[in-house]
Amino acid sequence: MEENVTTEDSLVKQHGFTEADFAQIRALGISLDKIEGELLLFQLGIPKITLEKPATINDGIVKLSNEEFQHYANFFDTKKDTLKLKKFVPASGAASRMFKFLSEFLIDFDHENETINAYINRKKDKNLPIFLAGIEKFPFYEAVKTKLKELYKDYYSLESHEKSYLFIKAMLSSNYFDFANKPKGVLDFHKYETEIVTPVEEHLNECAFYASANSVSHLHFTVSENHENLFQKIINDVKQKVENKSNTKLNVSYSYQDKSTDTIAVTPGNEPFRNENNELVFRPGGHGALINNLNNLDADVLFIKNIDNVIQNHIQEITLYKKGLAGILLDLQQQIFKILKAVENDEIAERHIPEIIVFMEQKLNIDVLEDFHKYTIENKLEFIKNKLNRPIRVCGMVKNEGEPGGGPFWVRSYKGNVSLQIVESSQVDTHNAEQAAILAKATHFNPVDLVCATKNYRGQKFDLTQFIDTSTGFIVHKNNKGKDLKGYELPGLWNGAMAKWITVFVEVPLVTFNPVKTVNDLLKPAHQPQNGN
Repeated sequence: MEENVTTEDSLVKQHGFTEADFAQIRALGISLDKIEGELLLFQLGIPKITLEKPATINDGIVKLSNEEFQHYANFFDTKKDTLKLKKFVPASGAASRMFKFLSEFLIDFDHENETINAYINRKKDKNLPIFLAGIEKFPFYEAVKTKLKELYKDYYSLESHEKSYLFIKAMLSSNYFDFANKPKGVLDFHKYETEIVTPVEEHLNECAFYASANSVSHLHFTVSENHENLFQKIINDVKQKVENKSNTKLNVSYSYQDKSTDTIAVTPGNEPFRNENNELVFRPGGHGALINNLNNLDADVLFIKNIDNVIQNHIQEITLYKKGLAGILLDLQQQIFKILKAVENDEIAERHIPEIIVFMEQKLNIDVLEDFHKYTIENKLEFIKNKLNRPIRVCGMVKNEGEPGGGPFWVRSYKGNVSLQIVESSQVDTHNAEQAAILAKATHFNPVDLVCATKNYRGQKFDLTQFIDTSTGFIVHKNNKGKDLKGYELPGLWNGAMAKWITVFVEVPLVTFNPVKTVNDLLKPAHQPQNGN
């Protein structure tokens, strides 16, 4: 209690916190120590990560043949009915970025005095022509067109550029479709012969293919509280259909990003940022906050995939690689558990240790200190237990095709240890020529394709919050009603939040990675009907 008083005094003295501020903080369930720590982070800055080298094939990334993937997929199939499987899909983000160029068009287009072509030339807009050329191929085309025919009786006599303008307006209008303010998961993504399907339904379909055991599949979405009803409506509408088609019972659950993980915003001068009502401003802590949601789930194997990475075609191929990753995870876990049980039962002699160290270094990418051989047998066993008794993740990696986002690297910690990490470019000091050169040499990209095991060799759940590298968050620059502010985002879910996990990277083909970052991505072959779909 005394420490809390000290923190409160410090916040009053250094940052002018008031009783109203403390009442606001208590209502959010945020600890004062957390706020004080974040304010200190803003002042000191977040140290950049030190890249040692990119992870490449045979140096941090495993490359397997199709036959080997099939072997591991078969291994997973032999084990899965004794396990509880769950798929975890972060799905709370709104689709605003997906429609950003169309929102900008509506704001900046001078409808009275220019044509759409004139706007495209004036703005040098490369996205709008692609959207307009493919407009009839979008899965929501017919629904929007039907609404326009209701709204405008003279619709058929309108000029084509006028129809296009009204189409975009209806898509984004809060009175009609409001696409940019809805979560991606509930938007129409794929058009089949007899139906139109959302990412939520595609994830249900996928779940039945690779994340089911004993004809039961568990799927967990993280959603924002105000959108949960949209997800539930879709699930209610399609669940029975997917269950009948797949002969699998689907259990769907939801969770929200905990408000107590929100972080305080500051001014450019690092003082607490206040809104027009003189209240403190808190922002969501980013996807790293979801480590708490993951921590609350009970499963032996967790599949993690982003909401927008779904596909209309090639589901069999995706199933092979997902099951393959899960098989690799279970194979490694089996070997790790055998060692840990032997350590616990005092069955490991000095002569067994070199073989264990080779396994740790070559299969698990664990950095073993040079002077390890000087340790006593007790200290060697303690080291082995400490390094192996951790959550495990096997991460699919795709060849780098210039997509923005994180990639696999060998990273050196301030203590000198080297480990495999998924690193975002914003974590790297790109003004340092050596670090920028390593970043540029990345051969692979993180598609967020993870299979995780979060229980120990005794079958108990790990506390995942104990394996976070808290020094790897992000400071972001944002705007609040015209005023600049700085925000703090927690270590990313697959970045710093899993930094101390056992990590294995495996190359998977590009066919498994089909994100929809902008609406135009829906025009790509992976999201368009094929072979009579």
